[in-house]
Amino acid sequence: MNIPHTSTTFDTGLVFERDVALTMSDGVVLRANVFRPQAPGRYPVVMAMGAYGKDVHFEDAFTPQWHVLKSLYPDLDRQGSTGRFLRWEVVDPERWVPDGFVVIQVDSRGTGRSEGYLDPFGPVETRDFYEWIEWAGVQDWSNGKVGLIGVSYLAIKQWQVAALRPPHLAAIVPWEGSSDFYRDGGHHGGIFSNSFTFAWWPRQVLANQFGSGQSTHRDRLTGERTTGPALSEDILKGNRADHPADRLAHPLDDAWNRARAPRLEAIDVPVLSAANWGGPGMHLRGNMEGFLHAGSAQKWLFAHIGTHYESFYLPHYVALQKRFFNHFLRGEDNGWQREPRVQLAIRRPDGTATIRQEHEWPLARTAWTRFYLDAPTGQLGAEPPAADGAASYRAMKDSVSFSTAPFEHETEFTGPASLRLWVSSSTSDMDVFAVLRVFDPEGKEATFIGAHEQVPMAQGWLRASRRKTDPARSQPHRPWHTHDEVEKLTPGQAVALDVEIWPTSMVFPKGWRLVLTLQGHDFIVAPPGRMRHDHPEDRPAEVFGGDNTVYTGGQKASYLLMPLVPSRTV
Repeated sequence: MNIPHTSTTFDTGLVFERDVALTMSDGVVLRANVFRPQAPGRYPVVMAMGAYGKDVHFEDAFTPQWHVLKSLYPDLDRQGSTGRFLRWEVVDPERWVPDGFVVIQVDSRGTGRSEGYLDPFGPVETRDFYEWIEWAGVQDWSNGKVGLIGVSYLAIKQWQVAALRPPHLAAIVPWEGSSDFYRDGGHHGGIFSNSFTFAWWPRQVLANQFGSGQSTHRDRLTGERTTGPALSEDILKGNRADHPADRLAHPLDDAWNRARAPRLEAIDVPVLSAANWGGPGMHLRGNMEGFLHAGSAQKWLFAHIGTHYESFYLPHYVALQKRFFNHFLRGEDNGWQREPRVQLAIRRPDGTATIRQEHEWPLARTAWTRFYLDAPTGQLGAEPPAADGAASYRAMKDSVSFSTAPFEHETEFTGPASLRLWVSSSTSDMDVFAVLRVFDPEGKEATFIGAHEQVPMAQGWLRASRRKTDPARSQPHRPWHTHDEVEKLTPGQAVALDVEIWPTSMVFPKGWRLVLTLQGHDFIVAPPGRMRHDHPEDRPAEVFGGDNTVYTGGQKASYLLMPLVPSRTV
């Protein structure tokens, strides 16, 4: 299909090349937008590949988020940006090209103006990305060093393609994106995460499928609205995977899931991994695990707060991104190598946070502290309860909670957490939804702005039949479940579960309390919740709607393992 490549030069010195075509090794043509300085020279490249449409303007497709961003950053225009080239979750060319970067945004296979079979996160799409990186590395305007940057989908693709080691890839900045396809996004603790995937697929992906006729965009240069070539619905269906159904059809960490999970140890380029404390479900665990397990000798971890898009665009974060790339793509001696390898936003219940520099993750000085559950009293205590106890709840309706005493002094927990839990069910399986919550002295709960919505302090999940762990990969604070077989429960028979609770950071003021809530359904601060686990095929009521029992004390002592952080003296 003939889609012309156009080039426009602006008086700001920015050259915009639209619909640059590249033929993949299998003959399929993909297209990208390239933004580069007009002045002759060889420049470092920052690139992203995604399914959201390289020509779909942020303001048009994500209007509420645009208004939030503008309220947080009202002087965007004074920073040299009109916003006309701003796209969802990618860098703003008008803020990068003047600093001597080439910005490339690629429509992934089968989306926007790129032809081919649409299969998000699949290995063919990743190989396409490899080919684009190698193309960018040898262009006349390229200095041969390519960096990758972007949020969420665009971060996931970075982990995947970096593991293939493209020769011209020089550094990556995965900003809030899964590095374990199965555990971080598709199945939390083996429980299918359906609501986001089923809503995201038609709204953000199918709306941009190549040939859909829906990929209408407003041209910010001419003011005209143009629509991509329209194909019949039968042709469109035949030219794409059914991604939500594929996720549902692969409930274990099988070959299909593993084909989409990068070999992190193969990554050898410098990494700046940015995680969001408020991102349970997609935007947190993967960045922590990616930082830990990437094979790169030079890697940095940055954990922040706020929504998943505002942090990426605000001036402080953009300056951080550019400084990283200036060092590794341009060879600039800007002191980056002296940056501490870990920088964490240490959160407080009022929603504020203070950036603290550290040297490792988890923190070496962590005092791993057990809080034992006591069913009769509902307490979380420092010592195992003297007597056995049990607390039951209706899985799909009720919950049970355990609370610490009010903290006697300011107390910080920063790091991953875990839960050893003795349980039984009246049915053959059960899902555990574990929630860490924050309460003030008057009993009012504090919740937090998350990547997508209001969230509690931390969350963890586990399906009892997926309780098998790999001892070689597990640690007390982060069990690693194999998710490769199903071990059903015997109704009424107690078993021990090791539940992974995703990393967190919170400073409790004196008099505040930590509460652990356990239930058999999603914990939602404000309905309807975007990261739900309620698909009827994955969670039939006759299996997951029984009476669940938690055991405490004696031979069935259940406890919460928390990352208590002593005050640092040096």
